Amino acid sequence: MNAEAWKTMWLSLSAFLSVGAAAWATAYAQARIGAAGAGAMAEKPELAGVLVLLIAIPDTIVVMGFVVGIMLALKAAQ
Repeated sequence: MNAEAWKTMWLSLSAFLSVGAAAWATAYAQARIGAAGAGAMAEKPELAGVLVLLIAIPDTIVVMGFVVGIMLALKAAQ
């Protein structure tokens, strides 16, 4: 394998890991937030709006991981 093939391979692997790691981190965070939020809503139902916001915030991690993955994939395709 030449240097260009190695570069393409590592960029592709990096793109895969950026999306995968971001998705895993978001799933982990949302599982913890969801469990805590369910307990909090059982005691105070007026916290529903705050809970929706707290569940939506980790989704930005996946979006950013996806953007980085697309940027790396486009660089690997050059």
